[in-house]
Amino acid sequence: MLCLSQTTGYAIAVLAHLPAPGGEPRQLRTLARLAGVPYAYLAKRMPGLVAAGLVESVRGKRGGILLARAPEAITLLEISEAVEARQWLGRCLLGLTSCSDERACPAHEFWKGARQQIEVTLRTTTLADVIAHEQGQARARAAR
Repeated sequence: MLCLSQTTGYAIAVLAHLPAPGGEPRQLRTLARLAGVPYAYLAKRMPGLVAAGLVESVRGKRGGILLARAPEAITLLEISEAVEARQWLGRCLLGLTSCSDERACPAHEFWKGARQQIEVTLRTTTLADVIAHEQGQARARAAR
């Protein structure tokens, strides 16, 4: 099954637990625990998220990490590209290195269209959408 990488999943989970700009920064260890992400893995990926302008790092005793922009202004495509570029989109569904528009494999046209649809969905789905979904899931679990 085709899906985003675990790295992208971890990044989305972490960002969904971050306060919006102006909020109280969260420590990496707290974020790792809340998001269920290994601390060392998170620490390794955080510089890329900072460089991409998705999160801010605040130094000092009350420092930590917070979102650089509102969750509504951060797309899943931006998050994915910040942690793994566009590697998940792969040029060829079959993994053929010679596949291109000029020399297409049997799945080329399908994969080309699917990649475009995936990109549109990731470009139009925001971190706020993920947060709202997770909150809805938590309410549903609590109601059981």
